[in-house]
Amino acid sequence: MRIAFFVNSIETETPGYTTTALALAAVQRSHSVVYVEPGDFILRPDDDLAVSVAVLPDAPYKTSGKLHAALQDAAKQKKTVAISDIDVLFLRNDPSLDGTGRPWAANAGIMFGRLAAERGTIVVNDPDGLAQAQSKLYLQSFPEAVRPASLISRSIAEIRAFIDKRPKGCIVKPLQGSGGKNVFHIAKPTDSNLNQIFEAASGDGYLIAQVYLPEAKAGDVRLFLMNGLPLVRDGKYAAFRRVPAKGDVRSNIHAAGTARKVKVTATMLGIAEMVRPKLIGDGMFLVGLDIVGDKLLEINVFTPGGLTRLADMYATDFAASVVAALEEKRTLRQAYGKAMTNSRLATL
Repeated sequence: MRIAFFVNSIETETPGYTTTALALAAVQRSHSVVYVEPGDFILRPDDDLAVSVAVLPDAPYKTSGKLHAALQDAAKQKKTVAISDIDVLFLRNDPSLDGTGRPWAANAGIMFGRLAAERGTIVVNDPDGLAQAQSKLYLQSFPEAVRPASLISRSIAEIRAFIDKRPKGCIVKPLQGSGGKNVFHIAKPTDSNLNQIFEAASGDGYLIAQVYLPEAKAGDVRLFLMNGLPLVRDGKYAAFRRVPAKGDVRSNIHAAGTARKVKVTATMLGIAEMVRPKLIGDGMFLVGLDIVGDKLLEINVFTPGGLTRLADMYATDFAASVVAALEEKRTLRQAYGKAMTNSRLATL
């Protein structure tokens, strides 16, 4: 099986990324791995879809570091192949990273992912589902019971009024964005730096204000779901607690948060069950839920990260389970052909 990982940039990939862990697991299970960047697709006059790929050389990679080094060399000599030579296209880019500097690249995975799916390549997560989830607005389409009270607006007056009714304070952040950038905790509407916060956060467009959950002081829990269900291997859940740095409201690892083991509770599993029907309907193969208390703060569907940390934390290779699930999808594709839609196959 040949698996193509679509990323923002091969150059900025690291040995610690979840995508690298997935690639390593695929190679160790005797699959061919290639990487694709936003500018690599080619739609020819005869409607054939081709793609320029960095081919990871066949080798017994034992560490992600060696695989990453080989990938950087492979990126210097890309090869063009037909999309029919790709069994699985795994979309693992973060559109928000390209939204400003390379707006043409932000939606390339979704656009060409659709074309690839039409031609029989298995595309995960399903590109039509990802198109619905290009901002934090996606969370609002899930049951109210699992989400914190929120307001989405660019009106400072509306946001002030919302904050005024929340004695425990609010979190304000851009509707588009990732990695904890421009996330602020506003304790009360009279905060002296409120205007500066609005100015900083609203530069990215719409803002989302969420009621502050006191449980967030202990961080949030990242719980992976695969095929709509909690990812479990060897009796262990793919989940960890992200604890914010001292004095910081953000628990993102990119924002100096730390990862710790966590016991998955019935409440967390209840949230996962509540969101499962829509995630399956949207073809969301692999996602990360960010949970605080009994609420869901975000659903990460583009590049949920943390599998490398989980492997170290629990001595469990969750990435191998993900690749095994892709193998099963390829078997189903071979059996059913195009009679089974990509969105349905993505979560079987």
